[in-house]
Amino acid sequence: MRLVTAAPDTAGTGRSADAAVITEGLSKRYGRLQAVAGLDLEVPAGQTFGFLGPNGAGKSTTLGMLCTLLRVTGGRALVAGFDVSREPHQVRRHIGVVFQESTLDGDLTAMETLRFHAELFGIPRQRTIDLIMDMLELVDLAERRHAPVRTFSGGMRRRLEIALGLIHAPRVLFLDEPTTGLDPQTRAAIWDYLRRLRAERGVTVFLTTHQLEEAENCDRIAIMDEGRLVGDGTPRELKAIVGADLVTLRTDDDSAAARTIRERLGLDPDAGADGLRIRATDGATLVPRLCAVLPVPVRAVTVTPPTLDDVFLHYTGRTIREADDVAPAFPAPRR
Repeated sequence: MRLVTAAPDTAGTGRSADAAVITEGLSKRYGRLQAVAGLDLEVPAGQTFGFLGPNGAGKSTTLGMLCTLLRVTGGRALVAGFDVSREPHQVRRHIGVVFQESTLDGDLTAMETLRFHAELFGIPRQRTIDLIMDMLELVDLAERRHAPVRTFSGGMRRRLEIALGLIHAPRVLFLDEPTTGLDPQTRAAIWDYLRRLRAERGVTVFLTTHQLEEAENCDRIAIMDEGRLVGDGTPRELKAIVGADLVTLRTDDDSAAARTIRERLGLDPDAGADGLRIRATDGATLVPRLCAVLPVPVRAVTVTPPTLDDVFLHYTGRTIREADDVAPAFPAPRR
């Protein structure tokens, strides 16, 4: 499967001139285990791009290869125009990375943390203070710049890590499950910062997630399962593939209700723990018809528009939460 989301090629090379990430048959194998299998994608600069899939789908493994932390075992990848295998140092100069697990030193202050990273990237000292303050203002931590990191909340630490990933003005910011473990309010705040980042600095944001609500914030999503791309598009486009609302119906006798729905309405409901489930183009108009024809009392009816979990179910035959329960444990990138 090939995912192409960038502008047309302008140099006759077959690739887009403004692509931030390109992979061609990218693969990663651990012995007999195929963690990533023939990944083809192209992500334009300035886009917020999401890898959606359950734990163990190969998302973090792909991220590890794109960030030069894992050796590519098949195909190739270009990040910010540089080959991750042949030009890893150039790739690292042009990317920022925020890992799922915190890498912060709790004994350092926010100011000291950013100054240390600025020195690692060779940023001139005369620019460092202004740059650090700019980063702290961006993530609303300027007032806590002299506080030790160990006193920060989980959301504040994540914001500081985003600032670290931006200190050297990267072209691509990679985030591995950026809001895992954060409360909903903090998640929303992190996404506010990421939107500001893209608007003000034009950075390409490439993230992995298994949070369905988080994927809704992306311009485009690639759905990954068992090391392969199984679908791609904008959140709206992907949900349009499913197309139908989900009507969930609970009655005093679901078996009798199901027979009547098949005979009178020509629909084929599925029985589940939450009741009968019916796919319909317009669920709201179906509800009065259901109530009119059913010979048994109706306890509850809900109508739910398509979700990204429905999309994952459409492509894989299971929900993303069910896939999480049986996901294989791929080795994590070495840091």
